[in-house]
Amino acid sequence: MQRNKMFTQPNNAEPPTFSSRYGGTRARTLISLTPLIDVVFILLLFFMLASSFLDLNTITLDAPTVGASGQTDTGALLIEVRLDGVRFAGHYMPLDQLTALVAQRLDKRPDLRVLIQPGAGVNLQRTVRVLDRLSSIGATHLSLMQSPGSHALE
Repeated sequence: MQRNKMFTQPNNAEPPTFSSRYGGTRARTLISLTPLIDVVFILLLFFMLASSFLDLNTITLDAPTVGASGQTDTGALLIEVRLDGVRFAGHYMPLDQLTALVAQRLDKRPDLRVLIQPGAGVNLQRTVRVLDRLSSIGATHLSLMQSPGSHALE
């Protein structure tokens, strides 16, 4: 009988509150950064091994050959990249017209050498843009010439 009496009596105790449950001094746990650093290094290693460092869109350049008289190849096309535009055969023309003209000449002679001469003060990006367009139409013998007024770096 006493057993039943224990279960039937109401419980007057209050439920524990947050402050009473965690009420004293609580030790702080330190978060370790080692797992995070490990994950970062694993990701770095993965991307280094998974990526390819080969650039398939490279432009190969040949050094122009100089004959005994000091002149470059005869029959080669000379394209001048200047600050005010692209010049071919003494005439300024848009890049689209130039590539169409060079493509016509390359159809007749696929081994035709194309010489690109950047002018003084021309930035490299403009010259590379011309080289890229000529390479995209199939010009394989591209040479970059030094401007007549510039000095080579030694």
